[in-house]
Amino acid sequence: MNILFVHQNFPGQFPHVAPALAKRGHKILAMTDQKNERPSPVQVVRYKTPGEVTCSQPFAQTYANFVERGFMAAKGARALRDQHGFTPDIIFGHSGWGETLFLKEIWPDAKLLVYAELMYRTRGHDVGFDPETTNNIDMSRFGTTARSAHLAMGILQCDAALAPTQYQAGSFPKELQSKITVIHDGIDTDVMRPDPEASFTLPNGKTLRAGDEVMTYVGRSLEPYRGFHVLMRALPEVMAARPEAQFVLIGGDGVSYGGKPKDAESWKAKMLAELEGKIDLDRIHFLGKVPYGDYRKIIQLGRVHCYLTYPFVLSWSLTEAMSAGAYIVGSDTEPVRELITDGEHGRLVPFFDREALSQALIRGLAKDDPQADAMRAAARARIVDGYDLKRHSLPRLIEWVESFDPAKARKA
Repeated sequence: MNILFVHQNFPGQFPHVAPALAKRGHKILAMTDQKNERPSPVQVVRYKTPGEVTCSQPFAQTYANFVERGFMAAKGARALRDQHGFTPDIIFGHSGWGETLFLKEIWPDAKLLVYAELMYRTRGHDVGFDPETTNNIDMSRFGTTARSAHLAMGILQCDAALAPTQYQAGSFPKELQSKITVIHDGIDTDVMRPDPEASFTLPNGKTLRAGDEVMTYVGRSLEPYRGFHVLMRALPEVMAARPEAQFVLIGGDGVSYGGKPKDAESWKAKMLAELEGKIDLDRIHFLGKVPYGDYRKIIQLGRVHCYLTYPFVLSWSLTEAMSAGAYIVGSDTEPVRELITDGEHGRLVPFFDREALSQALIRGLAKDDPQADAMRAAARARIVDGYDLKRHSLPRLIEWVESFDPAKARKA
């Protein structure tokens, strides 16, 4: 088959399935934004980066920006069709930025598959979840509705959709969920595995080793969506109880989800100002964004891994930490509960319960949990048995994509 992947930041969620399909003899092409400089495992073509659309109504501008990106992707697709004679049998695109909106108009006979990462909801998910970051709840809900329109259109237009978790699939309206198949992107459990010899040298020259009293935390950015503010407020008590513990935090200073605080340049700056004199800065190590190899070593050597999240997209870092056999202290929120049962694969605490979080972290750092080893083993087994890339996710992804082969449909 001819298969076209579409993602503004390719390979995005497709780093494994695209080359795997190519190895099976399919002609694979990926279309991405011209400014995307990420290395690609398959041949790439680029569409022109869309400009910013100006509308008097900000909610209309949100939708217009997605439509503009969809239009630029469609122009690139039309050039592929008219100038290069390319006709895909299958289009597999991420619906999150509007890129798939017009592709059926270019290739009406192609099967359109979309990666349905999350449907924004006005209630029951991230909107209004955290009082500290909720300003005008009505305006937040208006904005959420506006930026959900293209996602609903993407599901309505597609032949089938894919979501990585049941929680994320369940974020879409029930009327649309019948189109969605749940297959996780997959974790390479042969790479992300326990390593009793893991070590990492911090920028200050101190070397941490597996077994040391270390808490780890990972977020794309240090921000409330991933519970950064809650963790920081728990640290004074944890540091006082565990005077030898080291705390390693990975994540950028910007914002990936939500917004900046009004009274500081970043959430990191805000929390450091709030906690001035209450925490030992010599034992907190903010590493920013790090190479994957360093990230893996840090996860492998930690005695406790803290993962907190709003009801939102589940982070790869949680599944990778579980694969590494980490002792997880996580938030008792719906996306986390899908993977972790409290007391079986890790410890869950209410997202806003600072005292419960402090005590759980202290218990893990002190090695006072008699179930710790069993939970570490169960966490890894959970990923190996159901989320392993080579043994589970990738074979299922290949089978799912190939099930839309038009030749098979004709034979049927």
